Amino acid sequence: MNKEENLRQIMASPSYRLAFEDVEFLKRDDLRPVRLELELLKPEIIINEHNVQSTIVVFGSARLLCQEEAERNLQKISKEAAAHPHDRPMQQRLTQAKLLVENARYYEEAREFSRLVSAACQIDGHCDFVVITGGGPGVMEAANRGAFEAGAKSIGLNITLPHEQQPNPYITPELCFQFKYFALRKMHFRLRAKALVAFPGGFGTCDELFETLTLIQTQKMERVPILLFGRRFWQRALNFPFLAEQGMIAYEDLNLIDYVETAAEAWDKIVAFYHERGEWPHLPGQEPKPIDVNHRT
Repeated sequence: MNKEENLRQIMASPSYRLAFEDVEFLKRDDLRPVRLELELLKPEIIINEHNVQSTIVVFGSARLLCQEEAERNLQKISKEAAAHPHDRPMQQRLTQAKLLVENARYYEEAREFSRLVSAACQIDGHCDFVVITGGGPGVMEAANRGAFEAGAKSIGLNITLPHEQQPNPYITPELCFQFKYFALRKMHFRLRAKALVAFPGGFGTCDELFETLTLIQTQKMERVPILLFGRRFWQRALNFPFLAEQGMIAYEDLNLIDYVETAAEAWDKIVAFYHERGEWPHLPGQEPKPIDVNHRT
């Protein structure tokens, strides 16, 4: 091999790349600590640059639909089920489709809640109580959508999954992040959180709910309002009084959660929580921007 060919191979070798430009090197198992640090730093730096002082976390099912989509979905599945009356899985899908129409109200409440919060707290250059979601469909989309329709910022924290996932179209583009590690994503949900609002959901929603309850119960996180939307759903899904009766949690722990039914009720509870503590995040004496809570966009 002549020196010219050897030099060509030197220049083409992965070892010669700048370390921070060598993607394959950064993907190695040995570099996991570096990747973890990057997933902590990148969103933190960018969120700070956008002057986001505090957030409200909104969780809920990715499967919930807006009213129009839920009704279209029911029509489609009803036709399919009528053609296969003895197909048990199809009949189960039909039952679920009917419930999705009934539960579409949660999509609309999440949308309205986010609109109320965003219109009240993103004024005069302030970015307090910015809505933050997992950035996906369903309740997450509804919450980002409410902020979008209010002309306000909102944050989305996507996670890479085996099946393809893309962010919903209502997140502020500069505040949409993609994560590989659930642990870092969870940390960013809570770093600025001033409230957690959980709409009906499945494993992911319950995971985030219980982690927040655990952090507050163990005093690893300051207490914030934890609001469960839909008393009927949550009391059937999670029997907290039973845990207290069995001595698995203290009766006082039941005070960590509140049930709400409407966007206005949820927002009133959050405002009251911080006013009672003298911790309303705006300038001294500044009240939330007046809003017509009966108006829906």
